[in-house]
Amino acid sequence: MRRGLTGSYETSQIAGETIRAFVPHPLPPTPPLQLTEQRLQVLERATLALGRLDSVTLLLPERDLFLYAYVRREAVLSSQIEGTQSSLAQLLLFELEEAPGVPIDDVVEVSSYVAALNHGLKRLREGFPLSNHLIREMHAILLQSGRGSAKSPGEFRRSQNWIGGTRPGNAAFVPPPPDHVEDCMAHLERFLHGEGNPYPALVKAALAHVQFETIHPFLDGNGRIGRLLIAFVLHHDRLLSQPLLYLSLYFKQHRAEYYRLLDLVRAEGDWEAWLDFFLEGVEQTATNAVQTAKRLLGLFQQDERSIQQSQRRASTTLRVFRVLCERPLVTVNQVRKRTGLSFPAAAKSLRMLEDLGIVREVTGQRRNRVFAYQKFLAVLSEGAEPL
Repeated sequence: MRRGLTGSYETSQIAGETIRAFVPHPLPPTPPLQLTEQRLQVLERATLALGRLDSVTLLLPERDLFLYAYVRREAVLSSQIEGTQSSLAQLLLFELEEAPGVPIDDVVEVSSYVAALNHGLKRLREGFPLSNHLIREMHAILLQSGRGSAKSPGEFRRSQNWIGGTRPGNAAFVPPPPDHVEDCMAHLERFLHGEGNPYPALVKAALAHVQFETIHPFLDGNGRIGRLLIAFVLHHDRLLSQPLLYLSLYFKQHRAEYYRLLDLVRAEGDWEAWLDFFLEGVEQTATNAVQTAKRLLGLFQQDERSIQQSQRRASTTLRVFRVLCERPLVTVNQVRKRTGLSFPAAAKSLRMLEDLGIVREVTGQRRNRVFAYQKFLAVLSEGAEPL
């Protein structure tokens, strides 16, 4: 539905140039969304796909295993959209303090994303509301180090930013002037809390994401926080018991269409076109995540059988293998700490797993060696290759 402009333009002068900054109207859209029978069916399919995703973690040996892996995969993907070139393997290596030599700048940014996400999860589980306060806390952690650390971490911007172009005067889009940011975000917070919102959580997440990206309240990190907001809305509103839905891969694969639809909402008010795209992404992403979880479960079971069939006393090796099911890159010291085994026993079990073709030593060094559960890592890395 073409409602027309979903905000107003404010004209100002910056560095001698006249710019037109866009100030969005508060949510929800007016007139209301057209939830046709066909669109409601798509919404139902997406909701059912989320339900299957929420239940599939019960199949896995450890409840947090899939979340650990998926959080890091999402961190890599979301950061790649912003231009980093880190891979999942590099992030996992960076997290192993005994594995030096990993490229620093990009991996530090991805690691900060993981920290921001985990902080937000912890706060929600403690009962803290999904709010601007929490969003600023997560942003402060996201930009705590790396290239964005000088761009007011944890604070809404006090200067004009822009998207595309080399300056506001030739930008593709100019978000609200800084003196409008607090009000715009306050309206968004009220919408997140249900004020004037007649829509289910999935639709709320779709609308909130566009609104956040349009406000662009920070000097840096808006894209990453805006994508996290989707998962956090669904988790906060109890549509997902774990925030396992991450759309960065879908947005990465359809970047041009994603940006086109954001512009279409702003210029013409076609929220329905965006919602259709968003719901298709939710269904596709949730379905793929379920398939990935089942593939991982099958992989773990197959390799566990191989271990049991290859040795009379496989219990020690199985203990080490289960560490690799939680962390696909490990050192001997890490295995020793997580299993309580002696260093020689941990090293011997890793050698046995190497002989079975389950792990591979990836450094080629005699000291500080790192062992990779390559088939696990390969499944996680699908689609997460640097752009």
